[in-house]
Amino acid sequence: MYMFVKEAGDQTGPLLVFIHGGGVSGWMWNQQLDYFNEYHLLIPDLPGHGGSREESVFSIKDSAEELIRWIEMRGSDKKVIVVGFSLGAQILVEMLHQEPELIDYAVINSALVRPNSLLRGFIRPMVKFTAFLVKNRAFAQLQSKELYIDEENFETYFQESKEMKTEMLIQVLQENMNYAIPQNYPQARVEILVTIGEKEKNMMRKSAEDLVSAHPKSKGIIFPQVGHGIPLANPDLFNQTLTAWINQQPLPKELQRLHLHEIN
Repeated sequence: MYMFVKEAGDQTGPLLVFIHGGGVSGWMWNQQLDYFNEYHLLIPDLPGHGGSREESVFSIKDSAEELIRWIEMRGSDKKVIVVGFSLGAQILVEMLHQEPELIDYAVINSALVRPNSLLRGFIRPMVKFTAFLVKNRAFAQLQSKELYIDEENFETYFQESKEMKTEMLIQVLQENMNYAIPQNYPQARVEILVTIGEKEKNMMRKSAEDLVSAHPKSKGIIFPQVGHGIPLANPDLFNQTLTAWINQQPLPKELQRLHLHEIN
């Protein structure tokens, strides 16, 4: 597997890995580059996305394996922090399953871990039928607003969306919709912060509850007044939260605690 990975920051510092969501690429973490420049930053473009767009096969399992390989190469004898958003958060969960002792701090943003069997069979025909919309600027602008993508990054988002192959998009969506909490996740020796936006769909909230319930050293929080796209919607609050979590300091007072309900 080929995966483009950008390295930045101070290579003598702790290793901090940012994993983007589906349909975007490493540029979604631009607001974190300068803020965390004292860390050794790794920012991958997942297969089929951005600088890895020529890769023709995507799987959460294989992406996790490749990022584990990068961390083992670059993070020897360092504190390792990994942050994942959406699809990237699912990959982070898979990394914790595959290598339970590799990561010291994990921030799991908006990870779906409740497979949707009803939608599974509709993904391929749905994508085939709506593929033309990806090349439509007005449609892309609507999508970008849902993800809190600003004007500065819109053109990059639009061009990358147009360049993504239909088959790759199908693979990404199938992996995303089918992912569930894996067997070894509860055994990972890591401090976990699970986050969602207050305005996210109920299935995302239930997934966050599942993740917190499944791991004894995890904490769940809610970012107020935001939907699916926390790092882009409020990068300042996101950066402050990540800094506090890494340094075991009190989290910002604006955040709400994720209260666990009866899981069903």
